Amino acid sequence: MDYKTAALMSSYLAKDYGEDFFVLLVNYQDISASEAASRLGLHIRTAQDFLDGLAALGIVNKTEVREKKRPYYRYNLATTKLKLEVDLGAFKKENPGEGLERLVREMKNNGANYSVARSGDCFSSVTIWEGEGREREVHNINLTASQGKFLFHLPFPQAKPLSIAAVMEKAAVELTYSTEVQDIVDELARLGVIDFV
Repeated sequence: MDYKTAALMSSYLAKDYGEDFFVLLVNYQDISASEAASRLGLHIRTAQDFLDGLAALGIVNKTEVREKKRPYYRYNLATTKLKLEVDLGAFKKENPGEGLERLVREMKNNGANYSVARSGDCFSSVTIWEGEGREREVHNINLTASQGKFLFHLPFPQAKPLSIAAVMEKAAVELTYSTEVQDIVDELARLGVIDFV
């Protein structure tokens, strides 16, 4: 199951009235949105949206029926067991070492403010201001130890740029941390703090 589907399913399970809905669906052969709404004390639109959402996920069957030529829908459970399984490994960036040869250095006049960690050999956070005047937004990013060491050793704007791998080596950051280092590099490049040369 992909993450978005699992998140959507979880949102239905987490509704205040979700458990009560499932009790009805388990105990009734089928039910309409109006029947469920009146039974649970909900607005019919709330019941309709909930049942339609479950139908879209394949948890319930939605069947059109006609009564006095006016169609409406009835719902019944398609399954009595729900299983949420998400492969978080799918979030792993492919070829994490691919961008380690990119040349980087701090961008001139970037307006970033670094907080030095207690150890004194790395940064603990970086604060960046975006925008002008009252429209300014503050981004405060807490750094992992490897990110903090990397940024502490990042070349200054006027210095010769180094590859990400060279800065990592200079900062004594192991290559196993390359994905999180590249993540902060890409984010700070987006925010105008780091320059790719």
